[in-house]
Amino acid sequence: MASTPPTSSTSATASLVSSLGGGSGINMSQLAEQLATAQFAARLDQISARSERLTTQISSASSLRSMITGLASSLGDRVRTGDLAATPKITNSAVAVVSKGAATGRGTSTLEVTSLSKSQTLLSPAVASETATVGSGTLTLRFGTISNGAMNPDVARAAVDIAIPAGATLGNVASAINASGAGVTAYVAVGTNGPQLVLKGQDGAANAFVLEATESPTDLGLAALAWNPAGDAARLISPATDAAYKLDGVSRISATNTIDDAAPGLSLKLTGTNIGAPTTITYSDPGSAISSAMQDLTSALNEIVSEINANTNTNTGVLSNDPGTRALRRQLTTLASTQVMPANTTGAPTTLSELGLATNRDGTFTFKAERLAETVKRDPEGTGAMFTTGLFGVFATVDKLARSVNASSDPNALGGSIARLTSLQTKLGKQQSDIATKQEDLRTRLVSRFAKLNTNVTSSQSTLSFLKQQIDAWNGTNN
Repeated sequence: MASTPPTSSTSATASLVSSLGGGSGINMSQLAEQLATAQFAARLDQISARSERLTTQISSASSLRSMITGLASSLGDRVRTGDLAATPKITNSAVAVVSKGAATGRGTSTLEVTSLSKSQTLLSPAVASETATVGSGTLTLRFGTISNGAMNPDVARAAVDIAIPAGATLGNVASAINASGAGVTAYVAVGTNGPQLVLKGQDGAANAFVLEATESPTDLGLAALAWNPAGDAARLISPATDAAYKLDGVSRISATNTIDDAAPGLSLKLTGTNIGAPTTITYSDPGSAISSAMQDLTSALNEIVSEINANTNTNTGVLSNDPGTRALRRQLTTLASTQVMPANTTGAPTTLSELGLATNRDGTFTFKAERLAETVKRDPEGTGAMFTTGLFGVFATVDKLARSVNASSDPNALGGSIARLTSLQTKLGKQQSDIATKQEDLRTRLVSRFAKLNTNVTSSQSTLSFLKQQIDAWNGTNN
């Protein structure tokens, strides 16, 4: 609501005096409005001025908070791309696809793959046609490992019974197997020998299976689909096997060809074998990308410091006494020397200053490229290890700073300052609303009083006019 200048009351009174002095009628409604407004104008002006300052303070504090949050988000995106950490590379790309694991790798590794993980593939005997029936009853899948022509059942894994109704074709059998959820898929392949059922299990030696059949006495034929290791060897197209490989000279096996975190900073997807010819895995030097990232980080931090300085200027700053802004300044002052990685005895870098971030006397930052170059030369893997999305590192430190800045429950954080200022602004809004109610009440009462006054003045003016006419008449008679 627009406020009226404090001089409104004086102006309204002058209007009343002028009107009475001139003997003319008075706009009582307008006069009541002016007097009621003038009564509260000073308080409303004060509230409005304070509310405007609070709006400016909230905007400035929110801008600082957004800058910190944006910095943490951008840094996180940059780290997640993987170009700031040491990335594994493999010499023989036909053997495996390598990728960065949860940690950061270093040094050189060797990889020799002797076998890949495979699933069991089983064929049924061919039938006359796709519409030919195969009998009815129950097929049972049992799982375990197959070795030396025998099944070693997995007692912890339940057998799966699959009901086959009368009149079923190979296609019906395939659908029933797929619907059982046993982990075995099936389909009908029509080859040169005729339609055959193809069954595939899951990768890994422990996922081998046998197929048993219990025929309906009145609808025989289902037993032809059954198979066990002692049966027709030609039906076993591919046995279930584990992947076998040596990493850094250590023999290992895996049920799948995808091996997450096979070693610190290394995940593997095995694609081929290289028996007797180990290949080499090395890690890239992230120095150039880290240098670029540190320059960007330094620039972003200086923008934040500049904003803080402008807002805390003794004469013009709107946040000069704000505890959240002062706390942020202190946190930034110690950022370069903060230990962002756990202490270690290997000489690996642990602080941002070792990455070239330096704090100037005025609180601004400088990037020292030569300091970063020394660190990367001394320990390229350790330097890259500082740029991960884990619990420690550059991103974790900036993200922690952003979280602390956003804490609305902390009175010494920007989030707490914004919450406090917003609460004050809400209270001022309530006060402004209360004053508006009081102002309207006063206006209503004044209108009522002035209406009575207007009636009395009108009556007095009528009486005065009558008396004047009588006097004029008397004076005319005497003449």
